[in-house]
Amino acid sequence: MSEILKREESAKLFAEAKKLFPGGVNSPVRAFKSVSGPPLFIKKADGCIITDEDDNDFIDFCCSWGPMILGHNNKQVRESIQATVENGTSFGTPTRHGNEIGSLIIDNHRYIDKLRFVSSGTEAVMSAIRLARGYTGKDKIVKFEGCYHGHVDSLLVKAGSGLATFGVSTSAGIPESFTNDTLVLSLNDLQGLEDLLREQHEEIACIIIEPVPANNGLLLQDTSYLAWLRKLCDDYDILLIFDEVISGFRVGYEGAAGIYHIAPDIITFGKIIGGGMPVGAYGASHEIMSHIAPDGDVYQAGTLSANPVAMSAGIATLKQLIEPGFYEKLEEKAIYFVDKILTHTKAKGYSFNIQRIGSIFWMYFDTKRIMTADEIDPKSMEHFKTMHHELLQRKIYLGPSGYEVGFISAAHDQKHLDIAAEAIIEVLDMIFSKES
Repeated sequence: MSEILKREESAKLFAEAKKLFPGGVNSPVRAFKSVSGPPLFIKKADGCIITDEDDNDFIDFCCSWGPMILGHNNKQVRESIQATVENGTSFGTPTRHGNEIGSLIIDNHRYIDKLRFVSSGTEAVMSAIRLARGYTGKDKIVKFEGCYHGHVDSLLVKAGSGLATFGVSTSAGIPESFTNDTLVLSLNDLQGLEDLLREQHEEIACIIIEPVPANNGLLLQDTSYLAWLRKLCDDYDILLIFDEVISGFRVGYEGAAGIYHIAPDIITFGKIIGGGMPVGAYGASHEIMSHIAPDGDVYQAGTLSANPVAMSAGIATLKQLIEPGFYEKLEEKAIYFVDKILTHTKAKGYSFNIQRIGSIFWMYFDTKRIMTADEIDPKSMEHFKTMHHELLQRKIYLGPSGYEVGFISAAHDQKHLDIAAEAIIEVLDMIFSKES
């Protein structure tokens, strides 16, 4: 693989950053450890184009890991932020912006009666877990391997051997006592879940799942599986939490809950509802949310929660998302893009596939449908490393890991999608020609 042209300024900035931050970054995947070369330092973006410090323009399919569903630097969002900032940036008080965005969400989401805004998806999940435990009076939680719920101590675990084990932390610095109440199962294992609930349901407060698992590949589950989770939770008096930090307002205005017509007890949100600003939220029924302070005894607080700048960005975003036909048009773009690539790769017989839901897609080097984390072949990541590098040279930007999904925004037009699809096809032809 040849080195990407004109990456000198990013390399210089990365060398400087490594003296300032662990690994030179403020979030691990940004370090480009899974791909080649120094990470790109981005200085501006507009529409579906990002521009790095070396003045290279790239068609962006990372979209800031999902929230830029309208594209970068959206005019309405930008003007809403600017108008709000003129009056100040933070007050630590309620504002009318919070009321407006709260109404935009609750009035148009059948599964939520009340919300609480926080500052990140991780904080939303942490708070939802605390609420579930406080509401039920039980301590244990069930999560699934391959689902990521932020860097919450009790959720940063993976499955051990056996049907369901006490969690083993995947990070140093997490006491065993924090993970002892976390039970981990494989996705799509109904029998294992039924057996676990039968034995331990009196101790289990909740089951948490990404209804669209999109942090370790795109591990799409059958609707029947998610519906059965709902039934089991009802049967055993356990709360069901949908972590929709990625899927919420991305696959539809009501997220995965709306697409699958399944009512979780608590939903967590992030990313999109801030229009690119730091934000998260969790919501539930009146009854469950009444347990949150100051109404109830489950404490949760945040100085920057419902920050007016983030709320105004979210308002401008959600008003555009709720327009009739928005999600249908966005999905049409995604279908066009994915089909163009797969028509070629299937005709060629390549060991390659793309899984998609709404405007989220995942490219991987296999032909079968993948539903669980352990079905992903780690060796295939070498192909992704090559593909990522070669696509950068063709000015196409993907998230720097083969386990990450891609996103299409309203700003991607057919011209950009054609350019990107043709570049991907060219790179795949190159990769598979070397195998033959």
